[in-house]
Amino acid sequence: MMETTRTTYSVKKANRLKTAGITAAVIACLGLFLMPLGYGIATALKSPDQAASSEFRVLPLSPAQVQHNGEKWDLYKVPMADGSVKTLAMVQKGRQMSTFADPANLDTPPIEWKGNWRTLTPELQLDPQWSNFVTSWQAIDFVNLLKNTLLYAGVSTFGILLSSSFVAYGFARFRFPGKNLAFVLVLATMILPNMITLIPTYTFFFSIGWVGSWLPLLVPAFFANGFNIFLLRQFFMGIPRELDEAAKIDGAGPLRTLYQVILPQAVPALVAAGLFNFFYCWNDYFLPLIYLAGHPALYPISVGLSAFSTQYVIYPYLVQSASILASLLPIIIFFFTRRFFMEGVVLAGVDK
Repeated sequence: MMETTRTTYSVKKANRLKTAGITAAVIACLGLFLMPLGYGIATALKSPDQAASSEFRVLPLSPAQVQHNGEKWDLYKVPMADGSVKTLAMVQKGRQMSTFADPANLDTPPIEWKGNWRTLTPELQLDPQWSNFVTSWQAIDFVNLLKNTLLYAGVSTFGILLSSSFVAYGFARFRFPGKNLAFVLVLATMILPNMITLIPTYTFFFSIGWVGSWLPLLVPAFFANGFNIFLLRQFFMGIPRELDEAAKIDGAGPLRTLYQVILPQAVPALVAAGLFNFFYCWNDYFLPLIYLAGHPALYPISVGLSAFSTQYVIYPYLVQSASILASLLPIIIFFFTRRFFMEGVVLAGVDK
């Protein structure tokens, strides 16, 4: 009996150690993954002096100060004669001797310290510059860029979901000659690089006078794409056909069955496909740059940020603050839709 208890305890202890090890490894990987984001946020909060400092500091740190009679005195860590180190406020700087005061009681007699004050370590404190976000917002004209980006991403996402739902419904529910071959060809379009079709596509849009407008970016979205067709088709195939037959008995046609039976059941897949396309359009840089060149009033946020970073390359804190502002809306959208997104991706990826 005691031997069984010891064995059970050993197994539980091993499981706890295994769980703790896996948790620590996951946290470490997550920390490494989020490190660039953390550094970007810290850089966005720095002042010009902090960003230009010769000493590398990740956080936005500035020398700590105390105010006395309208004057600001920097705090330094000063070694004392008894071997201790005290934090004192520098009242007067000197080459060989400097005057300090106790920050806890500035009215006490000053302290004379012999030595070069430049060798002292300054006391630092967090000093985030939240005004950088206001400056970036005003300098980059975020309102217009957000309006353009929401137009591009919103209309494209609507068009993708509308067209891909029709095509995926056809592949999932109907039988027709060459169905499997057609589906393979649709999937093959996912392998074809965009660079191959860029020149003929641009030539076509230029010949019909669409270059310099939103049409080359919005209209193709209403003709579906292979990835979203595959994602929705896999999800549609998991919906029982008995629901279609029940709707047919009630007199519903194919379109009514799609909109009243299939799509309400496929909300997770639709959210996943919509988010994939929305985030792609939000970050899309190349196509807007090609088709909207010379029309800055139509630029989405990706192209606007690129132009802003080129213009303000010597102000990294402003570039980083603008980038963080551009990332806020996608992060908020994903935060509120992450449950549907994960459910749609997992269920659509199951082999059916």
